[in-house]
Amino acid sequence: MPADAAPRTENSPMLKDRYEDVLRRVGEAARRSGRRPEDIIVVAVTKRASMDLVRELFELGHRHFGENRIQQLAARAAQIEEYRERIDDHPGSSGRSAPDSPLWHMVGALQRNKVRKATETCRLIHSVDSLRLAEEIQIQSSKRDRVTEVLIEVNFGEVQKSGIAAPAVRHLVDQMGSMLNVRVRGLMCMAPDTEDQALVRNTFERCHEVFEDVRKFIRESDRIDILSMGMSNDFEAAIECGANLVRIGHAIVGDPVVESGEDEPDLD
Repeated sequence: MPADAAPRTENSPMLKDRYEDVLRRVGEAARRSGRRPEDIIVVAVTKRASMDLVRELFELGHRHFGENRIQQLAARAAQIEEYRERIDDHPGSSGRSAPDSPLWHMVGALQRNKVRKATETCRLIHSVDSLRLAEEIQIQSSKRDRVTEVLIEVNFGEVQKSGIAAPAVRHLVDQMGSMLNVRVRGLMCMAPDTEDQALVRNTFERCHEVFEDVRKFIRESDRIDILSMGMSNDFEAAIECGANLVRIGHAIVGDPVVESGEDEPDLD
């Protein structure tokens, strides 16, 4: 095969099985909550996955990908875009055209000095936890004449985690209402790391209540339409409690493959 020819990947049976199993479980949880499987967005958090696995997942038709670090997100977005271009340049005997570009989600904590790169690449920033961060997103987005969509991260009393307290959410949404280049799409939260499923569900239910409260508070409630809750260990409970976006890492990608050598908390 010529050096610049489009790569052909052999999808791992284990990855395909894990991916299909997650989609099955998502669909069942959606139906239990009175919704359709297609109402739920699955974001594959690929921080701990190899780039080969990311490409395989893309080949399986997945389009929503999440990363914890903006540097890795930008690098992987560029590699997938290059991969797509190579397919376009070398369609092969099938004549296939390049699939649609993936949608990249920033699911980790975002520092203000990394906002510029995030606004260039991200489809959705999940972790706005202060007015100062929102203001920086507004500044960088206005420079590019674009609107950046964000979620507000809510913290229900866990001091070791980021996010703002539930009573402050309305105020932050109100403060961000005048930002022309930032659009609040909804809320995100993380459940406590515990085996107590009642506590996990209580957190999700409280976040859903705050989400509905914000929707009633603003005039254009239809634009607040994303509730990001649930990860590999609790996504079914999150969906049953109202989530319409779940962030799933190891349940899809399997055992971690650390490429960067940096140790950061998992958000999947």
